[in-house]
Amino acid sequence: MATRLEKPLRREISVNGKPFIVTVSPDGLKLVGKGRRKGLELSWEDLVGGDAALATALRASLGATLEPAKRRSAGAGRRGRRR
Repeated sequence: MATRLEKPLRREISVNGKPFIVTVSPDGLKLVGKGRRKGLELSWEDLVGGDAALATALRASLGATLEPAKRRSAGAGRRGRRR
């Protein structure tokens, strides 16, 4: 017997050497570049109903990117500079 999914399950994966976070929840799937807030979401209804490809193509045409956040060097940024 399988365990019922009652709360989100998050895992880190690597795609072409870039880190991503996959969240599987009772509502659906979410794929986000590590360090980012926005990503691609896919509901279970869309996946089962066959609308997954359409929803993914629409988001891609709107320019949704899944790039992970770029890390700054220790001295970069406003806080690292002194005048």
